[in-house]
Amino acid sequence: MQFDDNANLDTSEVKDVRGSRVPGGRATIGGGLVGLIALVLGLLFGVGPEQLGLSDGSPEPVATSSSAAQVQQSCKTGQDANKREDCRLVAVVNSTQDFWRQEFQKRGGAYRPASTVFFTGRVNTACGAATAAVGPFYCPGDRQVYLDLGFFDELRTKFGASGGPFAQAYVVAHEYGHHIQNLTGTLQRAQDGRQGANSNAVKVELQADCYAGVWAHNATRTPDESTGRPLITSLTDQDIRDGLDAAAAVGDDRIQEKFQGRVTPESWTHGSAEQRQQWFYQGYRTGDMAQCNTFR
Repeated sequence: MQFDDNANLDTSEVKDVRGSRVPGGRATIGGGLVGLIALVLGLLFGVGPEQLGLSDGSPEPVATSSSAAQVQQSCKTGQDANKREDCRLVAVVNSTQDFWRQEFQKRGGAYRPASTVFFTGRVNTACGAATAAVGPFYCPGDRQVYLDLGFFDELRTKFGASGGPFAQAYVVAHEYGHHIQNLTGTLQRAQDGRQGANSNAVKVELQADCYAGVWAHNATRTPDESTGRPLITSLTDQDIRDGLDAAAAVGDDRIQEKFQGRVTPESWTHGSAEQRQQWFYQGYRTGDMAQCNTFR
């Protein structure tokens, strides 16, 4: 995955609070996906609410040194995105939102942008406080994507993904898929509390995978506002394989087999490895969000 060296990055779409001090205090599970992901982690990894920072009322140790606003200082152009991981993620956020903004316009709608928040350790959100153990998530309460960059190391070491820049891009694009669902009204279908292979929770996650694929299909065709040329200049077959591999690595069956030694489809919340790959590729092959109806 390569970016146009001369493109200007829009760092206003990313809030960098890495290393900032986060006050301790009671963290609560709010609506949306935070509680869902925390529940999955608790079931699969034996992580309790107090370890996730989701119910313990006592203050936690927090960072004392501040490295906030790194991206605003260091991520100026596509050339920076080709050199630095955090700048690359800024560029992916820019590209993703450029595409959805233009897609909504084509369909006669108005896209409402969502910021991505880079954090370390712990973060407060409108959906409650969360720790890095929760993994990347989208909070519908404040319409923001939250990301601890350390997750990408875990994606390789804990979940067995091959890694690569586009594996990271897939994760970001998936979370923005949830933002699209929030704007279109489908995200609320996952809030019925049900689990299982045919649950709405799984269908919502698979649709977000498909939306990630739709963006990938169009990424090298979507003009950047600063240059009129696509911000992403090339995606290779290997990039797409890395994305498919990342999708499979976080399939419910893969995770359950790895961490609990058996597969229990009745407790699925995200879909199988095969399903996640299938729907990402469906979006990538067609480039059409209308082909992402996982609820049929």
